Amino acid sequence: MVLSRPSALITLALLLTGVAAAQTYPTKPIRILVGFAPGGAVDISARVIAQKLGETIGQPVIVDNRPGASGNIAADLTAKAPPDGHTLFMANSTVATPDLFEKLPYDVTRDLAPVSLIAIGPSVLVVHPSIPARNVKELVALAHAKPKALIYGSGGVGNITHLEMELLASMAKLDMVHVAYKGGAPSITGLLSGEVHLLFASIPSILSQIRTERVRALGVSTAKRNAALPDVPTVSEAGVPGYDAASWYGVFAPAGVQKAVVTTLATELVRIMALPDVRTKFEGDGFEPVGSTPEAFDKFVRADIAKWAKTIRAANIKAE
Repeated sequence: MVLSRPSALITLALLLTGVAAAQTYPTKPIRILVGFAPGGAVDISARVIAQKLGETIGQPVIVDNRPGASGNIAADLTAKAPPDGHTLFMANSTVATPDLFEKLPYDVTRDLAPVSLIAIGPSVLVVHPSIPARNVKELVALAHAKPKALIYGSGGVGNITHLEMELLASMAKLDMVHVAYKGGAPSITGLLSGEVHLLFASIPSILSQIRTERVRALGVSTAKRNAALPDVPTVSEAGVPGYDAASWYGVFAPAGVQKAVVTTLATELVRIMALPDVRTKFEGDGFEPVGSTPEAFDKFVRADIAKWAKTIRAANIKAE
């Protein structure tokens, strides 16, 4: 295609602007918004990223905690920030569950630009030892034989452990009773006491109880096995083909940030997530380090939104 002189000049100007942006970015400190209080898992992960990014990006990187509304306050602030790459958002998987909420002031896929998937946190399906199920197939058979007899716990309504169990119930056609606790730790206490019969839990939170046989592990929630539980099959291979669910962390920027800036950030995040000390830190917290391209993260987020939208609507779940 032959461009007219004005069009050629405009195209050249845009190209030069993009190159200049990549070369000069950042021009001031970068702020990473976190939608949860200091000291939590998302905050700690953001601070690991901030430290490593600040060592090479050429500007200080500051973590700014804006807790509230399940992370949506920080997400909305990011969506409304200037699209210059100096405001980022460290999200967890809650950002992929907009159907939980009556109305959000932002749209995930329209107002946020995916930069990189940081890490994935598998859960593990565990049962109380009194439950006569040694594997997922036996658990499904038991639930079919005794509808509403099994009681499962979660870390709260709309929590990832709640959604993971509802997804399992939907795929395997299970009819169970839900008890929502105020957090993952109380739900595990409920399982240990026999108050509930089964639940999904993060691997670090339940690993010691699995090893001491206070609970029985039946399946890992992701599509591949976890290094901490190499002998525990995935839920998919153990009886519910295609099952795949997990918590995750990822970095977003406001929509409209120049592609060159997003590419610069993503390249840095991929590098950071490959560092041995960073991998050790995330793996110790039960997360599998990733580091991805913006395009791969965008595809991942859209698939997660679609999966959870279907699950949320089918179970009529609303955030409390």
